[in-house]
Amino acid sequence: MTLNLNGLDRRRFLRGTGVALALPLLESVAMAGPRASEPPQDPKRLACFYFPDGVPMPLVEDPAYKDWSWFPHGTGDDFKFTKALSPLEPLRDEISVLSGFSHPKSRSVHGHSNADQFLTAADTGSNGPYKNSISLDQIYAEHIGNQTRYSSLVMSTDGGTGTPRGTHTLSFNRNGRAIPAENRPKRIFDMLFVKSDEDAARRLAISQSALDDLLADARSLRKTLSSNDQSSLDEYLDSVREAEIKVEKAKHWLKTPLPTVNADHLNLNLTPDEPRQYLQTMFEMIFLAFKTDSTRVATYQIGRENGVGISDHLARAVGFSLAHQLSHETKNPGGWKNFAIYCQFLNEEFGRFVAKLKATDEPAGRGSMLDNTLLLFGSASSAFHLSRNYPLILAGGKNMGFKHGKYLNNAGSNPQGGAWNGGREPWQQEISHEDRPLSNLFVTMLQQLDVPAESVADSDGKVTELI
Repeated sequence: MTLNLNGLDRRRFLRGTGVALALPLLESVAMAGPRASEPPQDPKRLACFYFPDGVPMPLVEDPAYKDWSWFPHGTGDDFKFTKALSPLEPLRDEISVLSGFSHPKSRSVHGHSNADQFLTAADTGSNGPYKNSISLDQIYAEHIGNQTRYSSLVMSTDGGTGTPRGTHTLSFNRNGRAIPAENRPKRIFDMLFVKSDEDAARRLAISQSALDDLLADARSLRKTLSSNDQSSLDEYLDSVREAEIKVEKAKHWLKTPLPTVNADHLNLNLTPDEPRQYLQTMFEMIFLAFKTDSTRVATYQIGRENGVGISDHLARAVGFSLAHQLSHETKNPGGWKNFAIYCQFLNEEFGRFVAKLKATDEPAGRGSMLDNTLLLFGSASSAFHLSRNYPLILAGGKNMGFKHGKYLNNAGSNPQGGAWNGGREPWQQEISHEDRPLSNLFVTMLQQLDVPAESVADSDGKVTELI
C-alpha cells in the first residue's frame, strides 16, 4: 500500500516515510497560503462534557453543607467556592457556575436516564417509545464542520452508543440517532494525527514514536517560520510526544478486565493513578485536536448512568471503588464528603484542561485558545439523580463576548431545593424554584458561535447575564 502524501487535504503536515502528522495553526504557514491578503481568523470552538449521578447537595442544616455542597455559597460575583469546586478557584475569572437550569420535558425522567437528553432537550422519557433529536454539538458541527477534517470528535469513557436511556454518547445527529463515541486514546490519536502505510503501522505497533520519522521535516520547516511560530512548533511537538507517552500508559487501564462485584481484589494491577491518567489523556486528545484545527467541536461523556461500565471505576483515582455507589451513600457518616471528593477530582481534571487552553496562545497574539473556545461542563442530575437544577459550568469564549467570574444562581436562596432528605423519592419532594430552560443557554452559546439560531428545542429566550 502506497500513501500519497501529496494528496492529503489542505492542512500542512510534517511528513516522513509513510507517516504524516497534522501541524498546529501557524501564523507563518497561514500567511503563505492563497488567502494571504485576508486577515487570519481564529476558529471558534465548542466542547461539552458530561458527568453522571448528580452532585453533593446536603441540606442547609446539614454540617456538610458549608464545605461539601457542590454549588457555591453566594450569588453574582460575590460567591465562595466550597471544597468541592475549590480546584477551580485559580480560574474564577474564566468560568461561570450556573444553577436553576433544566430541560422542561425531562424533569420527571429518572436520574438514571438523563445523559441522552443533556445536549438535545428531547422528551426521551422513562417509558414508552424512545425518540431523540439533534444535540447542541451537532448543530454547531453542521455549521462549521466542513472547515475541518473532522466535523466533530465524539468521545466517552465507555465507548460506543450504549442503549436508549443508557447512552454512552452525548452526540445525536439530525435524526436523533446516537453517534458512536470513541474511548481508546491510541485510536483517537492515530485517527487525528497519523496517516500511515502498512510499514508505518508496523513501526507504530512496536511502540516506535510517530515523531521519530518526522524530525527531519520538522527541522526543515522550522527554518521558514517566525520566532513565535518556532516556539509554537517546538511546544506542539513536545505536547505530541507527551500525549504518546500518556496514551501508552492509559492503554493498560482500558485493557484490564473489569472485576465482578465479588472479585474486586483481582484488580490489584490497577494503580490509583491510572484512572486519572486516562482522564487526562482524553482531555489531551481534545486539546491536540483543537490545537491542530483537526476539528472545532468535541464531546466527552466522562461517565454513564446506572453505575455500569468502565467509567464507574474512575473513582479509584481518589481511593473509592465505584463512582455511582458514592451518590447512594450520602446518608452514611462522611457520605457527602466522599461524594464531594470524587466530584472534586472531576473538577480538578476539567480545571487542568481549562488552564491548558488558557496558557496556549493563538497565532498572532489574538488571545488564548480558551478565549476562542466555549466549554460546557455539567450533569442532567442534581441531588440523588433529581432531574432538576442541573450543576453546570460554562468556561471560555471571552472573544465571543462571554463574561465570567460569577455564580448565576437561578435557584434563589436555596439551591438545595429538592435535595434528598432520606424520606421521599426525589420526584416527590417540593421544589423551591422554577428552573429556566437549559435550551436558553444553548441559544446563547450558538449565537455567540455565529450560528443564526433564534430558538433551540423548548427555549423561550436567552441567558443575557453571561454576555
